[in-house]
Amino acid sequence: MTKTIGNPLSWLVGGTGAVLDHAASVGDTFGKAEAEAMPVPRRITVDDLRLALRKGAEDLGAFRSDVVFVCLLYPIIGAVLAAFALRGDAVQLIFPVLSGFALVGPVAAVGLYEMSRRRERGEPVNWLAYLDVLQSPKFGGVVLLALLHALIFVIWVMVADLIATLTIGADTPRGLMAFAQLVLGTGAGWAMIVIGCAVGFLFAALVLAMSIVSFPLLLDRNVGVVVAVVTSVKVALLNPGPVAVWGMIVAGSLALGAIPALLGLVIVLPLLGHATWYVYRAAVA
Repeated sequence: MTKTIGNPLSWLVGGTGAVLDHAASVGDTFGKAEAEAMPVPRRITVDDLRLALRKGAEDLGAFRSDVVFVCLLYPIIGAVLAAFALRGDAVQLIFPVLSGFALVGPVAAVGLYEMSRRRERGEPVNWLAYLDVLQSPKFGGVVLLALLHALIFVIWVMVADLIATLTIGADTPRGLMAFAQLVLGTGAGWAMIVIGCAVGFLFAALVLAMSIVSFPLLLDRNVGVVVAVVTSVKVALLNPGPVAVWGMIVAGSLALGAIPALLGLVIVLPLLGHATWYVYRAAVA
């Protein structure tokens, strides 16, 4: 049957109703008994990561007009957040907010996982897969895990602000140039950089272990949030080397994507999102 979008109001009403239905069953989603066997993690290698990136690039090529249209939102959101930080005299939060893409990226890529899942199965795919996820019976689990990632992001920003206060003080100079001079030209500024990067690494490692396969697993299998996260952590513990390499690939790609006014994220995020689906397929039996 041909799928049509309908008018925005009708879609919003229908989508809101679906969200409320899923929210009502969130408790069941979180702790339910699993209908399928417990997912089994398996060993992966760096070659599996290369293959995942190659397949992810193929998906990006197949869906480029769809994913670029949707992923334009991410650099726009990042720019808006940075602008709010500047206008609110919170210049010290610009880097923590932008680096937080690594913490919320797995959430933003849920629609990309679904697109790769459908393409792998030979099903017709377009950007409406993003909207279909909202009406999936598995959406309750996705929401719970997304809220957990959002909470971690908020805690990271608060911790980063505390680190800045304890090192360079509460009164930060106005403007990026003055702030950069303070940070790069003083011992307190370098202390903030070192401590902030060390703590940020811990946050990133936690999110990587929690999310390397959890979101794709929720979309693909009849499992709850706890099982998805536990399986993801097991994958990370079973494959510390490849998972660390994947983390460096993600961090390096996001850093490169953020350099040209965040516009590189339009390519980087969908590439990583599609590739993550294939990392999941290699890492979970």
